[in-house]
Formats: sequence, structure tokens, C-alpha cells
Amino acid sequence: MNPPSMSERSTNQIVVTQVRSAIGAKPKARGALRALGLCKIGRSNTLPDRPEIRGMLRKVSHLITVQEVARQEVTGEVSDAETA
Repeated sequence: MNPPSMSERSTNQIVVTQVRSAIGAKPKARGALRALGLCKIGRSNTLPDRPEIRGMLRKVSHLITVQEVARQEVTGEVSDAETA
């Protein structure tokens, strides 16, 4: 079985924002925050929606907020607004 191509993969992305401090959190939770690219309260990072990322989000769900964002497909077509 072949792995899915880029066009068949999920095009969703996740915006993760840290809302609570990692002070007092377990070392694995602090490591998960670092792996997600978060270091301070209020910082956000846009990540691909993959199972590995979802696992890290579950580890630190009490410290973050998550928003799902649908990424637009990039096509070679030009819309009418771009030609004007």
C-alpha cells in the first residue's frame, strides 16, 4: 500500500495558543509544549493536523487552546478578482 500523496493528505491546520504557565507542570508536559513551539503565555503556533501533534495536544490540553483552520487548496487557476 502506497502512502497518501500530498493532495490526498489532510489539508487542515491547527492553531495552538498557550493560555496557562508551564511552571509546576510535569517534565513531559513541558517537553510537549516545547515540541509544539510554545514557550510563553499568549504565544500561538500553526501546526499541521496529524496524529503526532494531536497526541502532544492531549498531553497539555490543560495549558492550551486549540482552533482548527481549514487551509485553502492551492490550484493553478486564476480567479476573476485576480485578473482585474
